[in-house]
Amino acid sequence: MYRGKKVAVVVPAYNEEVLIRPTLESMPDYLDKVYAVDDCSKDRTGKIIRFISKKKKNTVYIKHKKNQGVGGAIATGYKQAVKDGMDIVSVMAGDNQMDPRELPKLFDPIIDGKADYTKGNRLLADPHRFGMSKWRLFGNAILTFLTKMASGYWNIMDPQNGYSAISAEAIKGINVDKMYKGYGYCNDLLVRLNIHSYRVLDVDIPARYGAERSKIRYKNYITKVSGLLFTDFIYRMIVKYMILSLNPLVFFYFFGFLMIFLGVLGIIGGFFYKYYFGGSLILSEILSLLVLMGGFQLTFFGMSFDMQSQRK
Repeated sequence: MYRGKKVAVVVPAYNEEVLIRPTLESMPDYLDKVYAVDDCSKDRTGKIIRFISKKKKNTVYIKHKKNQGVGGAIATGYKQAVKDGMDIVSVMAGDNQMDPRELPKLFDPIIDGKADYTKGNRLLADPHRFGMSKWRLFGNAILTFLTKMASGYWNIMDPQNGYSAISAEAIKGINVDKMYKGYGYCNDLLVRLNIHSYRVLDVDIPARYGAERSKIRYKNYITKVSGLLFTDFIYRMIVKYMILSLNPLVFFYFFGFLMIFLGVLGIIGGFFYKYYFGGSLILSEILSLLVLMGGFQLTFFGMSFDMQSQRK
């Protein structure tokens, strides 16, 4: 136990035969359970986990018969942890990138009643950013803004950071079976937490970059997660601000997006009309620009109301 609480770690693993052993063997003794989820690996990952589970009694081997993705593996671990009566559950990747010595930073705010979900942030301190490539930083910046807007947690950074901890109550409050199965699970989880007004806190934790090789293909990843965040944003607006309550920010967002779309469409249409039919640009472009500016203004109002709602 840690500070009188039953604490556990979920380790999703897919083809991690090189790094899964040092990951599991470095787990601190105060952990009640370590759920190592083999997501139908094609290498020796499962055999290594089984071997370690015989040596370390708190290590639980879970095998997926079909590959479900990292989000699916974490959902499996979450559900088993709740079933076993754990109070707090952390997530650590199977590639030994996350330092287990940092776990108390994630556990303490939840135990102290300051948060329901804590997550690592590699960007709070300048030295922690040096290990990230420029392409990774750029992609992170794009997805950070999109995640802020989709989730409503405007104060969070580094939403792609999977090093996290969550209370058992929060796991029970959201439907983890509906959580996104791929690498965008951490972004999707933030949306689901916000709908139920759970408190999220960033924690300054550096990443360890070494022998691991990221399985993420960032071009496809950014495209997929951007689409996911758009649908998540719509889902949050409908559920939180139309079904569970009624907030005017929904209308600001709706008409803001509509006017931005019409403004951009009008500008493009104006140029098309000018060059193909010889029409005048001045009046149509001015009107389209005014509509576009009005759309941005309404969208900013929506963001402002969203930020106020989060503070409450």
